[in-house]
Amino acid sequence: MTSILVTGYRNFELGIFKDDDPKIGIIKKAIKRAILQYCDQGLEWLIFTGNLGFEFWTFEVAEELKSEYQFQTAVIFPFQTHGQNWKESNQEKLARFKQADFVKYSYESYQNPSQFRIYNQFLIDNTDGAYVFYDSEAETNLKYFIKQMTSNNHYFVDFLTFENLNEILEEDEW
Repeated sequence: MTSILVTGYRNFELGIFKDDDPKIGIIKKAIKRAILQYCDQGLEWLIFTGNLGFEFWTFEVAEELKSEYQFQTAVIFPFQTHGQNWKESNQEKLARFKQADFVKYSYESYQNPSQFRIYNQFLIDNTDGAYVFYDSEAETNLKYFIKQMTSNNHYFVDFLTFENLNEILEEDEW
């Protein structure tokens, strides 16, 4: 797997509203383990869609690791208007996403819901697999994208779940 799409819960879906929330440290520990495993398997690209929460935390970890492990980051935003109404602190995160090695926009602006299906299919068709923070016990709209991913038997999806995070938390307690 040389190109991996990254997606998952947004920070508000996890009840995380501050950048210093201790939950982020546990999530980043899981992310780092996954990225290092992907590097051992020949990772060349991590692909993002520019969402806050899991994607941004993964982007931060990737930026720390990429010079040592020789992979690149790409952000393919759904729309040129993505994030334009975000508050100032989130605009700074958006600006960081725009410093990826490769940045593109799929559409100028939102026109209709079919754009998301086409955009998601493009991402699936142009990556080898996905790293997804999602648990079916805590559904969000991400379930539609995951259904699209898992309907293709040849597309690898590596899930980070709440159970995985609990295991890391228990390791740290010992």
